[in-house]
Amino acid sequence: MPGHGLRRLRAAITAFFALDGFVFAGWVVRIPDIKEQTHASAGALGLALLGVSAGAVLTMTLTGRFCRRFGSRPVTVVCMTVLALSVALPPLTHSPLTLGAVLLLFGAAYGGVNVAFNSAAVDLVAALRRPIMPSFHAAFSLGGMIGAGLGGLVAGTLSPTRHLLGITLLGLLVTAVAGPTLLRHEAPVPPERGNPEPGNGARRPDGRTRVVVVVFGLIALCTAYGEGAMADWGALHLQQDLTASAGTAAAGYSLFALAMTIGRLTGTALLERLGRARTVIAGGTTAAAGMLLGSLAPSVWAALLGFAVTGLGLANLFPVAVERAGALAGPSGVAVASTLGYGGMLLGPPAIGFMADWFSLPTALTSVAALAAVAAAIGATTRRKLSG
Repeated sequence: MPGHGLRRLRAAITAFFALDGFVFAGWVVRIPDIKEQTHASAGALGLALLGVSAGAVLTMTLTGRFCRRFGSRPVTVVCMTVLALSVALPPLTHSPLTLGAVLLLFGAAYGGVNVAFNSAAVDLVAALRRPIMPSFHAAFSLGGMIGAGLGGLVAGTLSPTRHLLGITLLGLLVTAVAGPTLLRHEAPVPPERGNPEPGNGARRPDGRTRVVVVVFGLIALCTAYGEGAMADWGALHLQQDLTASAGTAAAGYSLFALAMTIGRLTGTALLERLGRARTVIAGGTTAAAGMLLGSLAPSVWAALLGFAVTGLGLANLFPVAVERAGALAGPSGVAVASTLGYGGMLLGPPAIGFMADWFSLPTALTSVAALAAVAAAIGATTRRKLSG
């Protein structure tokens, strides 16, 4: 494929990553309104929200098979279309049961598109022979920040129905513009990888390769555990344990997310300079040190610094893990790494909660540092496989 075509394909995949973050963030900021509309208790809402997680986890493995059969690019377009349509449905529900059913569909589309466009990105990374995977995840982070910020601005003026319908229309428009670029080009797979499957070049992995893919998936799990814990518990730690104001506490996660975005925007340059293995080792070590500071520091500002350092350290671990899993095992590898990563994000918040009950919240948050150190250790022990 000519260089211009690869650049257009990169732009299209980037647009889907950004749109995914934007759509998901737009839904998240309207959860309080949906809770009030459905008259759900906290427990009932929690069960309904499990629909997103259940749908995503159930779909991720199936999506790997669909990508092998039909190609990752058509699956990306289909799943993103369903995601854009389904985000408009929660405001139309009036009970926790129907909300849960709608969120099951939303979660299935979300999980499917994440596996599909990561698989498409893995093929493009291999064709370009440049470690650009962090740039796609930076687009996701930026889309999420814009979606959350815009959602906060319109929450007081637009009903959830109008807001989420607007997101649907925008999602369909972006898909209509970027989708044809994905579908028009042949899959950019280097000759040495072969091309036995439509749109994807990976052979079916053997047993040893599956083990390595699972190990890379554990790096994704360790990273996503930290992201989930920071999202749900970071602000509470600042406010409860360090007596920060509500505004400062809210800024804690924003600072973490901004640092992670900056880390991903500079991730390609970092990977080209250090290589994958040293990036994972350095990132995990940095995140571990940052989270120890963030969780145990006696002052708010030191904790905020720790949160920012944690975001920088974790930024490129997930993209590297998914890219290497996909390079080894194609869409199946992406599906395994993504499922484990998503599982880590689900595991983090409740695990922190249980440990906070047993010990204290600052002590519980040190588990983020422990898992970041585990990711660094995995990077050191799989150095040759990561360098690939």
